[in-house]
Amino acid sequence: MNWLVFEDDRARQLYPITIGRACYAISCGSFRLVDRLSEIAPNAFSIVRRHMADIERFDFSQLTAFDSAKIGERISQPWICLNARLAPSTQTMDELKNLAVKNEPFVALDGDVVVAAVLPRLPAEAAEPSAWLPKSINASLIDWTKDFATPIDAASPFAAGRVESALFKYPHDVVRANMELLRPNLDERLRTGRFEEIRDGVFAAEGVKLADYIVSDTSDGPILLDLEASIGPYCYLSGPAYVGPKARVIEHAALKDGVSIGHTTKIGGEVEASIIEPYTNKQHYGFLGHSYLGSWINLGAGTCNSDLKNTYGLVNMEYSGVKVKTGMQFVGCIIGDYAKTAINTGIFTGKTIGACSMAYGFITENVPSFVNYARLFGQVAELPQEVMMATQQRMFVRRNVPQRECDLELIRAMFELTRFEREWPAGDSLSL
Repeated sequence: MNWLVFEDDRARQLYPITIGRACYAISCGSFRLVDRLSEIAPNAFSIVRRHMADIERFDFSQLTAFDSAKIGERISQPWICLNARLAPSTQTMDELKNLAVKNEPFVALDGDVVVAAVLPRLPAEAAEPSAWLPKSINASLIDWTKDFATPIDAASPFAAGRVESALFKYPHDVVRANMELLRPNLDERLRTGRFEEIRDGVFAAEGVKLADYIVSDTSDGPILLDLEASIGPYCYLSGPAYVGPKARVIEHAALKDGVSIGHTTKIGGEVEASIIEPYTNKQHYGFLGHSYLGSWINLGAGTCNSDLKNTYGLVNMEYSGVKVKTGMQFVGCIIGDYAKTAINTGIFTGKTIGACSMAYGFITENVPSFVNYARLFGQVAELPQEVMMATQQRMFVRRNVPQRECDLELIRAMFELTRFEREWPAGDSLSL
């Protein structure tokens, strides 16, 4: 059985999360799809957007770039194809294992998007590279699977009426799915046997450090502390919660109601129902709620976000000028990789901050990528990519991470891909 995980043209709908991140590398419920896929298909193939290819080659060696011209005899073998925007739920992974064992033709569709498909073989058209482009891959797969039945139990995540919740369509879906998936995903982690229960409902991997006077509440789910994580004194932890390897939770911090923290992070203040990707710092006091933070972000002291409207109504988000109903009462902020906030920055409900931007003051609207954003003070200016390359180097040095040419190329690509965000309306141009 051959496995393929693919990005489609809807990856852009997940900006700013996916500007410099493959869809399968989005953390949700303490896992990424690529992590779960590696457990059941250690030699899977992948199709990513062109600007992510080099990063994938260096950082995701468990995946092999799919080349339609070199698949050879594999074209006549069975394939399981997965959309890279698939949420990494334990239930979905179990269903994929079942599909692999059954090896029966199958396709799960969300409208005109393929969520997952099992093909007994690839057709001759699969040798055409154009069939696998992000803009055409869904149409290709739908054409190749149009005669397939869907022998799926009603309880399956791929069943009719349920499949639409399996994919990340917009950034706020990641926040919603994190709250739904965190507890069952933590139970899956506990089954590995890597964690020892050190107090009621609190489980620690090797090398975890706990200071004195920590209060934990596991009535709603477990708390998992991964390898060499550390918790400072006078902290409050409420499950379900996951603290990744080498993460540091600073003294007097409060983590509650579904927090998933990546490796090598520094976390302080109050964090609620949020995802924080690796190498990000929210070290000082301030509130972060129902939000997603990418990697290499730094939130200045006192940075706070709102995750509830004054009317207590449902939150509407705006993506690329289009308003989207979330159906959620609590939605905080979505912040792209490498973004920074100044001290005492206030982020209004349901706002996005683009990758590689620096934000100051009150954030009352979405912030484009690669800008110095201080509209409160009458200043918004494009941030040159060279500044971000130099900033990246300084950050990497602090964490003993080498800066590679592929990292620099990614910054350049991100700058070009987000140029449209900085095309301001007439009369509202960038100002220095």
